[in-house]
Amino acid sequence: MGINRRSFLKLAGTAAATLAVDAADASPGPASSAPSGGGYGVLVDASVCISCRKCEWACNRQQHLTQKPQAAFEDRAVCLTPRRPDDAAFTVVNRFPDAPGSDKGYGVKIQCMHCLQPACASACLVGALRKHPQGPVYYDEWKCIGCRYCMVACPFEIPAYEYARALEPRVRKCTFCLERVIDEGKPPACVEICPNEALTFGQRENLIDAAYIRMKTAPERYLQHLYGEHEVGGTAWLYLAPADLTPAGLPALSEKPIPQSTEKIQHAIFKGFVPPIALYGLLGLVMYNTHRERRSADAAAEREKDA
Repeated sequence: MGINRRSFLKLAGTAAATLAVDAADASPGPASSAPSGGGYGVLVDASVCISCRKCEWACNRQQHLTQKPQAAFEDRAVCLTPRRPDDAAFTVVNRFPDAPGSDKGYGVKIQCMHCLQPACASACLVGALRKHPQGPVYYDEWKCIGCRYCMVACPFEIPAYEYARALEPRVRKCTFCLERVIDEGKPPACVEICPNEALTFGQRENLIDAAYIRMKTAPERYLQHLYGEHEVGGTAWLYLAPADLTPAGLPALSEKPIPQSTEKIQHAIFKGFVPPIALYGLLGLVMYNTHRERRSADAAAEREKDA
C-alpha cells in the first residue's frame, strides 16, 4: 500500500522545508533538560515494601497492558527471581534478603527513573521522547522512527521495543501516569494502590527532605544513601533501602548527566548538517502516510464486506 510519486515529492518538499527552518534548533537539549525544581517524584522506601505486587497490577490496568486477571499478580513467589520491566510490564517488584540467611528481606520496585536530564530523550533524533516540565519523560509514538537509540542510551536499560508487533512497533516504558498526574492531579496508579505506603508521591525537593529525615530518625534501618538524588544528574524516582541497590538492578552511576557527553558528539555531527535530520523527518512522514492509506483501505474493505 505504497504512495505515488506525486505524494512522495509532496512529502519530501514538506519535510525539507520544515526541517530546514528548524535545523538551527536540531539540538536535543530542550527535550532532555531538567525541570526547574525537579518537578514531581516518587520516594520508594524499600524497607517497608512487602512485595505484594499491587503496584504491578495497578500499572497493568492503568496502561492496558497484558490484562492478566488480578489473581495472577497475587503470586509473590515470582519476586524471588529477579525480573526486569519489558514491553508488557512497565514495572516489576523483586525481593532481596537483608543479608545472607535473613528471612526479613526488602522489596525493590523497578521502572523508568524519569531522569532529570534523560539520556533517552537526548539520544532521540526526532524528539519522540521528551521531558515534561513537571517531571515525566513521555513518548510520542507518532514521531518514533524505531531507531532504538534510546534503548542504548538509557543507563538503567529500561526502554523496551515491541519486537512481536511487526507492522507498528513502539518503544514502551513507564509513563509516570502522565494523564493522571498532569491532567487529573492524581498520583501514579502504583503509588495510589500501595497498601504499605512504600511509595510516596510529591514534589521532588520535598521528597528529598523527607528521605533525609527518615535516615536521621532511623539510621539502623537505612543505608545512608538516597539513590537517585545525584545519580546521572538526578532522577524523579528516589530510593531508600537497607542495603546497596546494585544487586537489585539499580547500577552504581556517577553524578554526571549522560547528555552532557552525548550531546557534544551529536552537536558535532549534526550542527549545520540538515540532510540526516531531513531524511528521518521524511521517513516519518512517509510512514505516517502509508499507515493512513492502509487504515483507509482496511476500512473500505470492511464497508464492502458489510454491504
